[in-house]
Amino acid sequence: MKYPLMMTAAALTMGLSLTTQAAEPLKIGISAEPYPPFTYTSSEGEWTGFEVELGMAICEAMDVTCEVTPTGWSGIIPSLKAGRIDMIMNSMSITEARQRVIDFSAPYYFTPGAFVAADDLALEVPQGLNGLVLGVQSATTNATYARRALRDSVGDIRLYDQAEQVNRDLLAGRLDVILADEIAMTEFLERDEAEGYAIKATAPRHEAYGEGVGIGIRKGDDALKTKIDAAIGQVREDGTCSTLSEEYFGTDICT
Repeated sequence: MKYPLMMTAAALTMGLSLTTQAAEPLKIGISAEPYPPFTYTSSEGEWTGFEVELGMAICEAMDVTCEVTPTGWSGIIPSLKAGRIDMIMNSMSITEARQRVIDFSAPYYFTPGAFVAADDLALEVPQGLNGLVLGVQSATTNATYARRALRDSVGDIRLYDQAEQVNRDLLAGRLDVILADEIAMTEFLERDEAEGYAIKATAPRHEAYGEGVGIGIRKGDDALKTKIDAAIGQVREDGTCSTLSEEYFGTDICT
């Protein structure tokens, strides 16, 4: 099941706001830094992945035209608030802190954080982190969890702008362990260069991880939220979400 990056429609009944009619497609904001298997560029240079395809399925369920709009992760919420994108669909967890500045749809998946290290490193979390160097992507729920729950346990916490930077520094030996999304780490560990590394533990349920992953929406876009929530319900009920999940992950992560 593959969805093109632009959904074609005979007529458009919804623009940047559901209260006006316009010819502009809704812009789905994703991080410009690939986050496979959720978002990444294909060999043809087009954005694809679980969330790209699911996002287009959600747009189809809403009967609207959408386009993927990459932006830097650190600026993705400001871009939403400024109107440069209309929704964020990039594994963004629903947390209390984020809900102060944006709204969220109903959650569409949940996955815990995972600690990844070399096979031969005996690791017990959190006690076994003492003296180790931990890498984590900044502005993520994993970073929030590390700061709140691990700062007295780990030797050093290093923050990175991009997830791939964390992965590279682990492989280069500059980090002892990394904390990242479990599903993304499962994909990372399938790479040839990641041989000899493994998921050593998963993070416990913690307030830092919020209620699951949802689509970020501007405050006040209540009509859009209603449409998106209904569309999420539809792709969940008709099996689209589960089918894409099985295709990309080999399991059903849809909530």
